[in-house]
Amino acid sequence: MIDIDIKRIDSILEEVVRNMGGKETQLVVVTKKIQAIDPIRFFERAKKLEENRVFWASADGSFCVAGVGEQIEITTTHTNDQQMNHVWNELTKQAVVYNPYNVIGTGLFAIGGMDFDPLSERTALWKNFKPSQFIVPKYFITRHMDSFFYTVSLQVNKSANITELVEELAQVEAELLGGSDENRIAATVAQHQVIEPEQWRDTVQLAVDEIKKDKFRKVVLARELRLKLDKEAEIGSILNRLLTTQPNSYVFAFEKKQDCFLGATPERLVKVEGNQLFSTCLAGTAARGQGEKEDAEIAMTELLNDEKNLEEHGYVVKMIQDAITPYCTDIKIADAPIVLTLKNLQHLYTPVSAQLKKEFTIFDIIYALHPTPALGGVPTDKSLQFIRDYELLDRGWYGAPVGWLDGKQNGEFAVAIRSGLIQGEEASLFAGCGVMKDSDPWKEFEETSIKFLPMLSVLGG
Repeated sequence: MIDIDIKRIDSILEEVVRNMGGKETQLVVVTKKIQAIDPIRFFERAKKLEENRVFWASADGSFCVAGVGEQIEITTTHTNDQQMNHVWNELTKQAVVYNPYNVIGTGLFAIGGMDFDPLSERTALWKNFKPSQFIVPKYFITRHMDSFFYTVSLQVNKSANITELVEELAQVEAELLGGSDENRIAATVAQHQVIEPEQWRDTVQLAVDEIKKDKFRKVVLARELRLKLDKEAEIGSILNRLLTTQPNSYVFAFEKKQDCFLGATPERLVKVEGNQLFSTCLAGTAARGQGEKEDAEIAMTELLNDEKNLEEHGYVVKMIQDAITPYCTDIKIADAPIVLTLKNLQHLYTPVSAQLKKEFTIFDIIYALHPTPALGGVPTDKSLQFIRDYELLDRGWYGAPVGWLDGKQNGEFAVAIRSGLIQGEEASLFAGCGVMKDSDPWKEFEETSIKFLPMLSVLGG
């Protein structure tokens, strides 16, 4: 870390160049504290830079990041062979970071995601997204509680003109932090196409038949709803609506060229802060009622006393406990689930906490947990094979881990459900459900229809 006044970025860069030795380029990351700024406004202003944007807001509302540009892109083969751990550790060692704040999500920072299943066949739908892809944004803001920070990540060339570089950085900062806002009219749904509904229900029935033959115990089947919008979607407007309408959910967006994968998911996969680890068991779904009394009645009959949902939830609890045990100590899991109430749905919910052993990182936990029975099935290998053979869509990043990590090994990843892929004037929404031996294809179809609502509603559908 360089101990130089943050206001003098030219001095920081000059010092970096003097110390580069035989290097031709050096990654430099500089963070400073700023006045409060609306992350959505930052995200919208960033569109003028004509580079990919990212957005993340935590489910508890305490943390938010909006970024633009890709200073470094990290891609791996999406396996559990420690490849991403190695790449990230090397980057943290080599980067020159000026960040005098002990705040998560500041300084060196990466954000991204991966495919649900690296062995499934990819289609053109996800052509702009790589199987495992993380980026270090060029410019991003972090809101942590009531404090705001602005970070610049840049590759400094040994022969760089520092004066010109600083002037360029100042112009970009002025545009992002204090530029003008534009009034944008949100797109709405003009048409929608339900993809192969009868075939999907037939696939659910086939899964039930296979479960009754003891081929596997559970499989999660997803389907796609294809939309036509009345104009090109404004991503900032969609994010703003998701933040407003989906409290207690992670709101995320990953822009890649003309496409943007975004959503509002209630499901944390893993959070690591220091050596504290948190995860979530979320499985078992029911609709909301017309008021608190009806909510409670539905929760009691269709969740807390429903054999199918309790069994489905139990699979997730056991899998998560078994998966994290080699990596953690002091594991704490509640004896019974509670009900998590969201805008459109209710879920069975069991929180998990533990101490992460010092020799492991968040990526070790991601690869150990994904896919949980809430998105894959039980047992994992057989249910995934059924999904590959019979599911009617390319999941891509849907249902997969998306999230962020910083240079101090803090990070948080969620499971990318309640999501959609926006492609200009079109969009694909995704929703899935857990199929068990007593599943009814029509009821599962209705459950997925409800799960489309968080995204469909913010698109005016």
